Amino acid sequence: MDWCEKASCRDVDPDLFFPIGDSGPTLLQIDEAKAVCHRCPVMGECLAQALTADPVEGIWGGTTEGERRAMGRRPAGPSGGTAAAPV
Repeated sequence: MDWCEKASCRDVDPDLFFPIGDSGPTLLQIDEAKAVCHRCPVMGECLAQALTADPVEGIWGGTTEGERRAMGRRPAGPSGGTAAAPV
């Protein structure tokens, strides 16, 4: 996973990416983690890793666990694969 060396989250407290819950103040934490992801040059690689290693806890590639589960339930796209979500 050479892409990890380029990840923006390397210099951030890892606890930010593992929120407990999904309401109240935790929503701010999730938004902060996603903001780090959206500035990251390897966000796509991170998301791909999380999707192939599913289930993966925490925020990966700018997505929550629930968002990644929803991606897995999407109907197949024209190529027969799972339709990709905009990142």
